[in-house]
Amino acid sequence: MSKRKAPQETLNEGITDFLIELANYERNVNRAIHKYNAYRKAASVIAKYPQKIKSGTEAKKLDGVGAKIAEKIDEFLSTGKLRKLEKIRSDDTSSSINFLTRVTGIGPAAARKFFEEGVKTLEDLKKIEHKLNHHQQIGLKYFEEFEKRIPRSEMQKMEALILQELEELDSEYIGTICGSYRRGLLICSKSEKLIQKLKCFLNFIFRAVNHVSKLYLNVFVYISLYRLIPKDQYYCGVLYFTGSDIFNKNMRTLALEKGFTLNEYTIRPLGVTGMPGEPLLVDSEKDIFDYIHMKYREPKERSE
Repeated sequence: MSKRKAPQETLNEGITDFLIELANYERNVNRAIHKYNAYRKAASVIAKYPQKIKSGTEAKKLDGVGAKIAEKIDEFLSTGKLRKLEKIRSDDTSSSINFLTRVTGIGPAAARKFFEEGVKTLEDLKKIEHKLNHHQQIGLKYFEEFEKRIPRSEMQKMEALILQELEELDSEYIGTICGSYRRGLLICSKSEKLIQKLKCFLNFIFRAVNHVSKLYLNVFVYISLYRLIPKDQYYCGVLYFTGSDIFNKNMRTLALEKGFTLNEYTIRPLGVTGMPGEPLLVDSEKDIFDYIHMKYREPKERSE
């Protein structure tokens, strides 16, 4: 079972790789989201560091790298491995659940359920394919493709093709390629891999949209499927699917502190009883930032 790569290749790729692996373990197996966020934040900060890290002490000077993570960095730099990861990889439960969550559409809870039913590998999943939902079936079918990373230059060509197709079908359509591509990373993750498949579906999808209510003027592309989003929800969707997940979590937390609830569909004010009110008008991503009094951050500044 191969491990996931960090968001992009860096001078400290070995360190970011093991931090991402630990993060996935904490999220998928232990369901410890706070630890997941801590490892992800440390990996993101280290990925941006312009020099090769030589010690845990050096890493600890970076915001988001605490004493325990610094100790792990020292261990990795001195031995080339991490005892905790060796133990995790040798544990059948941990390794199987982590692997299953790499299939698009299978989250930690579903992965554990499948494991308890004796499902551990892709071959096992294929035997119960009839039990998978449509999203999971797509994830299984295109597993190898979704695992690959795409150079940014290739993504730019795909983006041009898709937006050209949109323009030819109807000048009112707008589209945004999100995820790590929009955040400016050099290597794009599986969340954008769908674009290679999308061209075959475009004519069908967009011609079908012509028969849908004019509320659905915008088409939003999401992992392994297309998604039709009403135009009044478009920018909340763009914000959410651009990520990163940690940035989204922090922004949603701030929104709550300011008296709003924010998700991929809408931003709503919270009433005195804590119940959300009517969705607020959103004509751009910046509108969302303004509502919660947060300084606007360009997509390239959201890779936390």
